[in-house]
Amino acid sequence: RAFSHTFSLQPVPFSGTIEGSLQDGLQITVSGTILNSSSTRFSVDFQTGFSGNDIAFHFNPRFEEGGYVVCNTKLNGSWGPEERKRELPFQKGMPFHLCFLVQSSDFKVMVNGNLFVQYFHRVPFHRVDTLCVNGSVQLSSISFQTQTVIHTVQSVPGQMFSLCWLPLADLSPSFRQPMPFIATIPGGLYPSKSIILSGTVLPSAKGFHINLCSGSHIAFHLNPRFDENAVVRNTQINNSWGSEERSLPRKMPFTRGQSFSVWILCEGHCLKVAVDGQHLFEYYHRLGNLPAINRLEVGGDIQLTHVQT
Repeated sequence: RAFSHTFSLQPVPFSGTIEGSLQDGLQITVSGTILNSSSTRFSVDFQTGFSGNDIAFHFNPRFEEGGYVVCNTKLNGSWGPEERKRELPFQKGMPFHLCFLVQSSDFKVMVNGNLFVQYFHRVPFHRVDTLCVNGSVQLSSISFQTQTVIHTVQSVPGQMFSLCWLPLADLSPSFRQPMPFIATIPGGLYPSKSIILSGTVLPSAKGFHINLCSGSHIAFHLNPRFDENAVVRNTQINNSWGSEERSLPRKMPFTRGQSFSVWILCEGHCLKVAVDGQHLFEYYHRLGNLPAINRLEVGGDIQLTHVQT
């Protein structure tokens, strides 16, 4: 059984309490659209309480001076030194996906499937119990994911928002099941659609695969092979495989016995694939009818812990 945790939210400003505070390994995905307005900024703040006096991580894109992003920390009402990145991967009027991965030393921030910036903690991240979004954006969803817990958020007009912690075992006692795992992708693929999978590679693994299927065709076949130290990508049409793609910008990101997270982001011309919060490769569509790609199949030597379609 797959889980879809996409909840519609009211327009910003948004404020939500994170029950239990941030944890190492928590992944927060903020999706929405940049408003095509005269406003030039928006921000995502990880803070203590609702006052705004203590912000552990202030992520602040600005459509000014050619575009840049400010990262900072505020303690007792006073800002620290700014960290600026002279790059702006957002466009007015366009949708975006922001993924924040909390790790022991830093926040890793991905924008639309690409690693954008690392922000090293200046205060202990476990102090963070509130998430706020302000500025020139329309939110469509906020989702929280860990290896063992799914966090969801839903808006209530005129009220604050509570982010609930739901153990996987409570949602589906049979979820941790043997391969293969098969699930429907509601609505199929479309630009800005994300599919997120987390799991653990078995200690003696030879390989595993993640397939996005259209009828009897495999539109996208992702196949890490440990004996070959390769991540193979391909498409199968009418039971015939196309040409393999194997090149990677860095070393094999999957390890026997280790946990992993795969994020597949669909764009108009390709799929962007990130592993453990870092962009790995792009795969250009070989089947053009994206909405017909509506089935996920996972098999091989892994144990799944979370699927979001």
